[in-house]
Amino acid sequence: MAWNEIVCAVLLVVGVLISLTGSLGLLRFPDFYSRLHTAGKTDSLAQLCIFVGLALIDQVTVDGVAYPVDPLIRIKLIMVALLLFFTAPTATHAITKAAMLDGVMPWKKGEPPK
Repeated sequence: MAWNEIVCAVLLVVGVLISLTGSLGLLRFPDFYSRLHTAGKTDSLAQLCIFVGLALIDQVTVDGVAYPVDPLIRIKLIMVALLLFFTAPTATHAITKAAMLDGVMPWKKGEPPK
């Protein structure tokens, strides 16, 4: 097993685990803002780990035949990862600001969850 296969597998597993913990945060946190914070942070990091892990794949095996991965595919995966890494937090910030302007108030300790 080559080093890039090990790193690829680790990045994919870490990305999936981060995504799962973000999903649990969406279910457990009490209000809109904390849920959005969890979704934004974990979504960005999980996507970055998964896309970089996919970019490290050397070859794809189909019906016992190994095909090399085109370098252009790797470049595209890294470009998409960078695009999502910069646009997802911006979108989260815009949604949060719109909610604040609309009058959605943050949860305070002692209040029932919304």
